Amino acid sequence: MASGRLGANDLTVATLTTVYTVPASTFSVVTISVCNRSNQAANVRIGLSATATPTTAEYIEFDTEILAKGVLERTGIVLEATRNVVVWSSIPNVTAAVYGIETSTT
Repeated sequence: MASGRLGANDLTVATLTTVYTVPASTFSVVTISVCNRSNQAANVRIGLSATATPTTAEYIEFDTEILAKGVLERTGIVLEATRNVVVWSSIPNVTAAVYGIETSTT
């Protein structure tokens, strides 16, 4: 099972991006870090979803502002098998990374 950095993406503006998907027969405990490398504030969304398009109930952050050169971090998130971490940004120059550990359920 993997540990450390599980996924990372440089986000495309106004596009849902799946940064990490939990493998089958596994659960993961993760930290999600979103870094705004821009000189302007960014609005970001983070969803923990069954598909690549989160429903309203699957968002844990929605249009949360990250100041220029700022970071948003969510820790201690437990995800069941096949769950996706999906991130969206209102501006370019925003990176999302998922760190953690995967554990087999079998």
